[in-house]
Amino acid sequence: MDKRILEMMKELTEVPGVVGDESKVRKVMENHIKPYADEIHQDQLGSLIAVKNGNVQGPKIMITAHLDEVGFMVSDITDDGFIKFIPLGGWWSQVLLAQRVHIAAEDRLITGVIGSKPPHILSNEERNKVVQIKDMFVDIGASSREEALSFGVKPGDTIAPICPFTVMDNPKLLMAKAWDNRLGCAIAVEVLKRLQDKQHENIVYGVATVQEEVGIRGAKTAVNMINPDISFAIDVGIAGDVPGVNRNEARGVIGKGPQVVLYDSSMVPHKKLREFVVETAEELNLPFQYEALTAGGTDAGNTHLHGNGVPSLAFTIPTRYIHSHASIIHSDDFENTVELFVNLIEKLTSETVESLIK
Repeated sequence: MDKRILEMMKELTEVPGVVGDESKVRKVMENHIKPYADEIHQDQLGSLIAVKNGNVQGPKIMITAHLDEVGFMVSDITDDGFIKFIPLGGWWSQVLLAQRVHIAAEDRLITGVIGSKPPHILSNEERNKVVQIKDMFVDIGASSREEALSFGVKPGDTIAPICPFTVMDNPKLLMAKAWDNRLGCAIAVEVLKRLQDKQHENIVYGVATVQEEVGIRGAKTAVNMINPDISFAIDVGIAGDVPGVNRNEARGVIGKGPQVVLYDSSMVPHKKLREFVVETAEELNLPFQYEALTAGGTDAGNTHLHGNGVPSLAFTIPTRYIHSHASIIHSDDFENTVELFVNLIEKLTSETVESLIK
């Protein structure tokens, strides 16, 4: 994979950007997408909107990916200096104990660890019991509430996982935190870049939304600014190609292409748009997979309900171990998703969009 793309991925994934505290990652996203955009805007909730003009009278094509990552918020500081927290987004408590975190204080990141008991002192009952998040704490090395406050920590600060961006021994496999959904953000940047030398009939909006993990909120405000004709959402999906997961739970395989979402709890996709995408992928011999989820949703869950309705479709990229400190993707899925989107935009015209809506 191109060194430039790897450096972009490293910057996007390593910066903290928990729900409601996306300003730092939004700045990184803006730095990377601005060279390829004709305009940059921001809605009042904090979503970033990059505009790439083909034909300024053409259809408005909205591509969304969310900036925010799952994390936590400081809810209290104990008298002896430990940090209590609440989750922002969906977490399984079993993945948390003894993991390192960053608390985003006002002017710096404070490193801590989610405390855990050594196995030597666990009773048999404790060994078989899942610790609840409400019973966990972060140790930042403070000996009192006053000392923790003097470090700069305060209630309301956000807490993000720590995981360095890592190219694995198989160089096509990339490990990082926050692939959900900095991967989609990186795809949006690369799509706008590759449209630089392409002729197309659309106004393309690369949108990095906020607060997706707590109810796809940023997409709801961003779509109001854009009023698109077509909406695509890019997010991560669940890879089922690991021990302990069967095909009925998750169908995705990393490296086998993006997943066209047939159904999720937030949206039934626009059928003609889905067929148009599948036909395009097949014409190009680009790999793709299908996904259907009874739980979860994407930005398209809100964009498709805008105004009189917006034909929408969601894509997910199979990702191992989402909503944890470290996830793994396959770089081929990134490349094939970018290639598919560039070709879709080249094929979309006013006539095509009108035929999809009828």
